[in-house]
Amino acid sequence: MHRYRSHTCGELRSSDVGTDVRLSGWLHNRRDLGGILFIDLRDHYGITQLVARPGTPAYEALDKVTKESTVRIDGQVVSRGADNVNPELPTGEIEVEVGEVELLGAAQPLPFTINAEDGVNEERRLEYRFLDLRRERMHRNIMLRTAVISAIRHKMTALGFNEMATPILSATSPEGARDFVVPSRLNPGRFYALPQAPQQFKQLLMISGFDRYFQIAPCFRDEDARADRSPGEFYQLDVEMSFVEQEDVFQPIERLMTELFTEFGGDREVTSPFPRIPFREAMLKYGSDKPDLRAKLELVDLTDVFEGSEFKAFAGKHVRALAVPDVSGQPRKFFDQLGDYAVSQGAKGLAWVRVAEDGSLTGPIAKFLTEANVAELTKRLSLAAGHAVFFGAGEFDEVSKIMGAVRVEAAKRAGQFEENVFRFCWIVDFPMYEKDEETGAIDFSHNPFSMPQGGLDALENQDPLDILGWQYDIVCNGVELSSGAIRNHEPEIMLKAFEIAGYDRETVEEKFAGMLRAFRFGAPPHGGIAPGVDRIVMLLADEPNIRETISFPLNGNAQDLMMGAPTELEEARLRELHLSVRTPQPK
Repeated sequence: MHRYRSHTCGELRSSDVGTDVRLSGWLHNRRDLGGILFIDLRDHYGITQLVARPGTPAYEALDKVTKESTVRIDGQVVSRGADNVNPELPTGEIEVEVGEVELLGAAQPLPFTINAEDGVNEERRLEYRFLDLRRERMHRNIMLRTAVISAIRHKMTALGFNEMATPILSATSPEGARDFVVPSRLNPGRFYALPQAPQQFKQLLMISGFDRYFQIAPCFRDEDARADRSPGEFYQLDVEMSFVEQEDVFQPIERLMTELFTEFGGDREVTSPFPRIPFREAMLKYGSDKPDLRAKLELVDLTDVFEGSEFKAFAGKHVRALAVPDVSGQPRKFFDQLGDYAVSQGAKGLAWVRVAEDGSLTGPIAKFLTEANVAELTKRLSLAAGHAVFFGAGEFDEVSKIMGAVRVEAAKRAGQFEENVFRFCWIVDFPMYEKDEETGAIDFSHNPFSMPQGGLDALENQDPLDILGWQYDIVCNGVELSSGAIRNHEPEIMLKAFEIAGYDRETVEEKFAGMLRAFRFGAPPHGGIAPGVDRIVMLLADEPNIRETISFPLNGNAQDLMMGAPTELEEARLRELHLSVRTPQPK
């Protein structure tokens, strides 16, 4: 018999009754019922119930072993009997009567409970992540992640893509976030940058003649944490294709996402095909470029209706309205709570009216609306008795953010929100540039390596803020899974695009010498995308925080509490790297 096990803890069934077995695992739980010890033994594969009877060496040994210690046991499989079957466990028809016990690894007192969620704070969980990962939910999430990545590799290969690796040590790149930099010992005063994405390298692979590339790529960005963004590092499915237009990229990725979310999403419905929504339409209708389409409600722009209005709260401002049907039975509390929610999102308040049975409007601002206002509202919002209308007014971006959040919250409260579905969409036609509100400077709004719609002619003859890029995002349930673009592969277009964003020709030639040199030797039109693996798993696992799907994440302050990173370097090591450290002075 094997030194540690003949079977796993998830393997034994009623057909094994009478078999002598050897199991190894963690002591998950222990119960003393009438002097008989019942032990749940856990390993990677499942749980098997053990039985130890009083007066036996096994009883004496297991009675003293602390929870989460590792043990090896020898015993015989017995039937639990029909009345004692545990239908929650695959091994629930049997138990193992223990004859011999060997303690393999004793556990110290635990910092928190493993066999139940006990509300321990995240910092403690991350400090003892190796224990946290023993929990059923966390173990399930990590194995889901493993299965999803395996499926992605299989499906991408079946779609004709080739997996290739790109460098980790490279040069800095303007991807929109801070780089993590690595000092060079052999090149004093110079630094590598960890890749924010394999952007330039995957483009260079297309220029090198490889037609369809993919990689489960590690990416590094020195940015703040959010619920859907892990600080430090993350993984993405990096994809690039040659001789393609936008729809050519959409087709395989849409197929991949549909299959992944159907296979791993349980019984949740997956939308297909994915709607294509222009960026500006998304901002107007949903208040966001990552709309949650599970909410059935849409915003309507009424700025022109109130232009020149005597109602000061709306006059001269951007006005967005949200019509919510079937709220006639809702109490005043419904409106007040939605107003409180809007305030929590940054609003000063939330104006609203209700539609009475006779079609008239009632509510706090009804008296400020003219007959012409009411007629136009009724027409544009298709108002009927029982409807309510909520209004937001202010600057475009501010109103979009607030009313976009109100749209989803109102849908949830009013029964206009779909559960147990994955609602995907493509957001397309992003602006190529944006203006910095503080400096007035023009900068890239998305990926700087994207092809502008209209090419060089658009760059030379259009207002930069009117130029659209061949850029796109894929969104699911209000979460941005990916950004992508058809790439700018022509040197003169690239130089002009960067010139508009404030980069002179010499700077671009210096910073992107490899790319520009490659473009001048016959570059194919190409494009790609990079869905985030962590976010895909977060949605499939129905977890609100991305760190719940990563084995060893950093905390919100970009620290590894388990390993103690980041660490200080000894003076000798600093000298070797030609570095000196300047620590911030206390204020």
